[in-house]
Amino acid sequence: MSNKTILLGAILFLAGCASAAENAQETKSAPTLQEQRVRTLLTALAHDSMEGRRAGSPGAVRAAHFIAERMQEIGLVAAGDSGFHQRIQVARVEQNGRRRMVLLPNAAALDTIPVADRAFDANVIGMIRGSDPVLREEAVVVGAHFDHIGILAAVDGDSIANGADDDASGVVAVLEIARALREGPAPKRTVIFVAFAGEEVGGTGSKKYLSQPVVPLEQTVAQFQIEMIGRPDSLAGGPGRTWLTGYERSTMGRMLADAGIAIVQDPRPDQRFFMRSDNYAFARVGIPAHTLSSFNLHTDYHRVSDEVERIDFAHMTAVVGEAIRAVRILTDGPRPEWLPGMRP
Repeated sequence: MSNKTILLGAILFLAGCASAAENAQETKSAPTLQEQRVRTLLTALAHDSMEGRRAGSPGAVRAAHFIAERMQEIGLVAAGDSGFHQRIQVARVEQNGRRRMVLLPNAAALDTIPVADRAFDANVIGMIRGSDPVLREEAVVVGAHFDHIGILAAVDGDSIANGADDDASGVVAVLEIARALREGPAPKRTVIFVAFAGEEVGGTGSKKYLSQPVVPLEQTVAQFQIEMIGRPDSLAGGPGRTWLTGYERSTMGRMLADAGIAIVQDPRPDQRFFMRSDNYAFARVGIPAHTLSSFNLHTDYHRVSDEVERIDFAHMTAVVGEAIRAVRILTDGPRPEWLPGMRP
């Protein structure tokens, strides 16, 4: 057994111990969020043994299993087509000089693809059924992508792009939101928690979900994506504060801000972040969908230096707390609506 395997095993063991200890101390009416749990989860997801979580790679498979195990521990309902996993079949193709992945519509299509260009992946999906007899038929999708960019050319002996901020931080937030909702009062609407595969290679995970949703799309009232919340952004107001992509497009941003959530409008519209995460696929089919982030354009983006050691855990823990409150508003409050002329 390799040292990396032993270390990952120790991290997973500690994650389980932390979860058990905290569950024993917390009450259902007053769930707490602890920085140590956030740190432990993120350290596991961004560990070298995950090999950068490149879509379709063994490292991504390990990450998907880790996330599914955490969802099971939390007590979510498995909502994939294979337990917590929603299986994805893709083909690797060249597009505009870049290697991308294209979602295949069915198993038969795979036979037309050379073996070397085939890949298999999976979204990880858990669910909490809504408690309201009427609103439970509606759903809010809370998501983050768990894939990253894998192994790159070595820099100072390091070749693994761990993706601690991008987007292990978002996945940890999704898990912690799920934990808080399970331990608190049941949400009125059904909540679907998705760790999306393949965001970095063409959005195959979000496309797969939209082709096979857990709750029909016409009953999905919002999608809330979380992307890169590991470091504070001065343009959002500093530690504990975030911005929302496409804030000006729907009532969601104002709804959250009016409720006291520490959130502002995207301060860098020229970066077109609204169109650069899985939320956009949902927005294009008419679902109000936005991404919560505190990305400050740090230079570790898509580099091997996006490491756990550079995460501001006090900031990230505070943001996760705000995200929990935000999702509760979406599950129990008015449904967000597009503003006139602003739907993509």
